Amino acid sequence: MAKKRLTDRTLKALKPAPSGQRYEVMDADVRGLGIRVTDKGQRSFILIARYPGSDNPARRTLGDYPTLTLEKARTKARHWRELIGQGIDPKVEEESLRRAELRKQADSFDAVVEEFAKRKLKDQRRGEIVKRELQKFGERWEGRPITSIGRRDVIDAVKEVLDRGATYQAHNLLGHVRALFNWAIEAEDYGLETSPCDRIRPKTLIGERKPRQRVLEDAELKALWQATGGMNYPFGPLFRLLLLTGARKSEIAQAHWSEINGNLLTVPPERFKSDATHIIPLTREATAILELLPRFAKGDYIFSTSYGAKPVKGFSKAKERLDELMGTPKSFVIHDLRRTVRTRLASLQVPDTIAEMVIGHGKKGIQRVYDQHTYEAEMRKALELWASKLRSIVEPPPENVVKLKTRG
Repeated sequence: MAKKRLTDRTLKALKPAPSGQRYEVMDADVRGLGIRVTDKGQRSFILIARYPGSDNPARRTLGDYPTLTLEKARTKARHWRELIGQGIDPKVEEESLRRAELRKQADSFDAVVEEFAKRKLKDQRRGEIVKRELQKFGERWEGRPITSIGRRDVIDAVKEVLDRGATYQAHNLLGHVRALFNWAIEAEDYGLETSPCDRIRPKTLIGERKPRQRVLEDAELKALWQATGGMNYPFGPLFRLLLLTGARKSEIAQAHWSEINGNLLTVPPERFKSDATHIIPLTREATAILELLPRFAKGDYIFSTSYGAKPVKGFSKAKERLDELMGTPKSFVIHDLRRTVRTRLASLQVPDTIAEMVIGHGKKGIQRVYDQHTYEAEMRKALELWASKLRSIVEPPPENVVKLKTRG
């Protein structure tokens, strides 16, 4: 059997074996290391040795050249010979290392997030949102074993969110991460015994979580309405519907055409916070917006950038564009539109029970059990009052027009 000191130049110059045959060239530097060449020209490193459990020499493939370099092939061959000298089968050792690497990957933060989402978040209304927030929050920890993440890591990540001025988001994310680590401990699958979130007090790290009180004023409502008129589908009309209905973002953004019957939108339990069916009466203004929207063949979603196949995403950039068109208003979030609608309904003397049902807070306690009236007519009247008020704000009549008083 040919034996010579192998070099890259030598390996590249090797000719294919005759048809149906193969040949080997052994390395003079490392005992038992060789290169096998097939009739197709494929070159593979081999190691001839007496492996544990056998009295006869055998050939085993180390890897293909040039994917496995000559230098690494020599290193691997020497390591295999050391293992053999200790009575260890290299294949068994490699399988053990492979399993350990798979275990390490399964215990990584991003892998645990995936498992947490599958086991705990799948049936939750905001499950997908929480999963995305955890993935974004944990980008700095991608690939790291969850056991390697310490208290300092969590604090630094939360502070990074705080530095952006996102106090409420910091509170939410810390709560999500705490829930994730607590679940991982209870699962007993990841070698985690304590949570890095222990002894992190949200009030101390982030500050007191004060309830939001932001309500848009008339000038801001007018600016928002004008700005949404300058935004194309899907976000322009979507923002307008949120303002007209007081609905949650997901209830409108994930709505299907099949959920609309005439001038009524029915939100199914799986998309409603209280796990109950929620109805949203559509005023004339809301219906007019819907009538101008495109229909797609690929799916039934009303607001979509994938031809109806998936609901719209990308609210952060859309909100930035809205702020820009509004002239960079005093800071507000999309959820503040709901508070604005609720506050305005109160100012229009809509009864609290009806106003709460309009924004989807629904019936509570004994009323939820015994009062099965839908209140559709009452909610419709309330939303019509709000639509009329909103119209007077965003499209006020000219100053020289005098309203005539009607005779009683």
